[in-house]
Amino acid sequence: MDDPVRIVIVGAGPRAVMLLERLAANQGGGSAGDGDGDAPPLQVTLVDPHPPGAGRIWRHDQSPLLKLNSMAKDVTVFTDESCRIAGRVSPGPSLIEWAEEVRSGLRPEVTVTDAAVQAEIDSLQGGSFPTRRLNSAYLGWFHESIVRDAPDSLAITVLTAAVLSVTDAASHAHAHTHRVELDTGETLDADIVVYAVGHNAREHGERERRLLDFAGRNGFTYVAPDFTADADLSGIRAGQDVIVRGMGLAATDLVVLLFEGRGGSFSRGADGRLVYRPSGLEPIAHLGSRRGVPYRSKITSTLQGDAPRLEVLTPERIAALGAASGSLDFDHDVWPLVATEQLLGYYRELSTGHPDRVGADWPELSGSIRNLPWNSAELLDVIAQAVPDAADRFDLVSFDRPLATESFASSAELQARLRAHIAGDLASRTEQRHSATQGLFLATLYAFMAVAEIPRDAWNERSRTETLPRDWHHYFSYVASGPPGHRLEELLALAEAGLVRFLGPDVRVRAEEGIGFVADSPSAPGSVTAAALVDAWLPESHAAASVNPVLRELVARGAGAERITVHPEHARLVDDLGREHPSVFAVGSFTAAPESGAFTRPGINALPFRQNDALALALLAQAARVRDERALEPA
Repeated sequence: MDDPVRIVIVGAGPRAVMLLERLAANQGGGSAGDGDGDAPPLQVTLVDPHPPGAGRIWRHDQSPLLKLNSMAKDVTVFTDESCRIAGRVSPGPSLIEWAEEVRSGLRPEVTVTDAAVQAEIDSLQGGSFPTRRLNSAYLGWFHESIVRDAPDSLAITVLTAAVLSVTDAASHAHAHTHRVELDTGETLDADIVVYAVGHNAREHGERERRLLDFAGRNGFTYVAPDFTADADLSGIRAGQDVIVRGMGLAATDLVVLLFEGRGGSFSRGADGRLVYRPSGLEPIAHLGSRRGVPYRSKITSTLQGDAPRLEVLTPERIAALGAASGSLDFDHDVWPLVATEQLLGYYRELSTGHPDRVGADWPELSGSIRNLPWNSAELLDVIAQAVPDAADRFDLVSFDRPLATESFASSAELQARLRAHIAGDLASRTEQRHSATQGLFLATLYAFMAVAEIPRDAWNERSRTETLPRDWHHYFSYVASGPPGHRLEELLALAEAGLVRFLGPDVRVRAEEGIGFVADSPSAPGSVTAAALVDAWLPESHAAASVNPVLRELVARGAGAERITVHPEHARLVDDLGREHPSVFAVGSFTAAPESGAFTRPGINALPFRQNDALALALLAQAARVRDERALEPA
């Protein structure tokens, strides 16, 4: 047998292991592209300080209270028949299917030592929101199954270490050999290197440094953006006021850790409402953000009308948009199409699933939605005539910014308004009579996937660097990737207990020496002063400022600044002169490729599977080239 081609994957989290699965599925049988028809043997080494499969984000070693914001039926790491990929489809169980197989005895290889995780497996339903610890067990099993079932030509090794540096080893016999330096003092030689390091923290920017200096001088507490499970919350004391900027998923986790995580508990009152029982160790949290409201909760209703589909963001339209040469503007050229798809998704389900609430035929109404500008007075009038009950109408502008036109005479009025908003959001997203919101969600999801197909080079600079990674991604998360409904119900109970208070929209925070952090909103009178401030959001991926030295090293090599530049099809590293590195690849949120996440929903031809499969085939093709180069070397 030929000497194996050595591939080092920097990272061993979900994205890296899903790539490993694609390598295993496509190994042999002519998958090596322009090789000789048979893929060479591979020695794949994954390097990560955290457990393989789960990685840092999904590791078991975090609070058992923290959960996914996806239902168990909506989590998979396996390709399925929906996947339009060049490689071999290799189906496997979703998270709920895996749990069902474990508890029925069909997975004897699974050994669970955490009693709480085992209890969760025993009771898990498709609509359950699993803990991160359960997901960690699923991802760990996924990795173990790949190693167990790998073909003989694929050897897999995992090293518990961090990569410090990757350099070209020019003195070696092969032209593209790489030297990989680990924090253990070891070095590895690699023929191919793949960066799959996931979401990394970044060095503090000027704002964070100023706030940390201010807190240090005054004996206050400032918690900078971080993965919430890793944030140091010990400086937030019982009974203390704490200002929280951000009302997305990181803020949701923060609230869990500061309240239930400190011994509080929830129970149902006689009227069925959730009630919080404090432990006495909690702070008083003041939450604010640009919108001033939490992310919309996950939807648990089901469609009862026509199947959703994209009608204006068709493959043909996406191809036409993608043909632009650096001139495509998201706000001007694409957002109107996205908004139209959202309206179609909502009103298709309302019209075909609840026809008694719509006074127009769906073909007629859908034609108006497709042909009239999404927020025009004419379209709004058509919808008002077709949908008699104003409560059934969907106003995209107020949905996005529900408090934008409101002002409040007092803090008490603002608190009441926010509690009513949260209760209304819960009803619209969990009750079957509001299943039109499921149509909205799916339309938004499909639109997000469609927009991700547009090549990076088609966008203008503003769209590429600001609108897409920030505004569009945040909007999608607000609509479609919010917390489980029960988390908002808990937030409502905490608000009713007076332990969570809301600051309002467009929150402003200033630091006053000797006084504290002061927060206010232009929509409400008064301000809040606190000795603690938490910026509750994940730090943005920024390669040049990353805490990970290998990403900073890539920037120094001319592979990008904020995000690492890769070829859009096969993920080869591209330098600032447009040159592709033949044996260095990168995949994940730190690259300029479309954001796709790691594990995903089954049955939707999800982008991560397509990206991973294309990358795996490119790796096999490059491995074949390495083998062929070796064959030409003198003995």
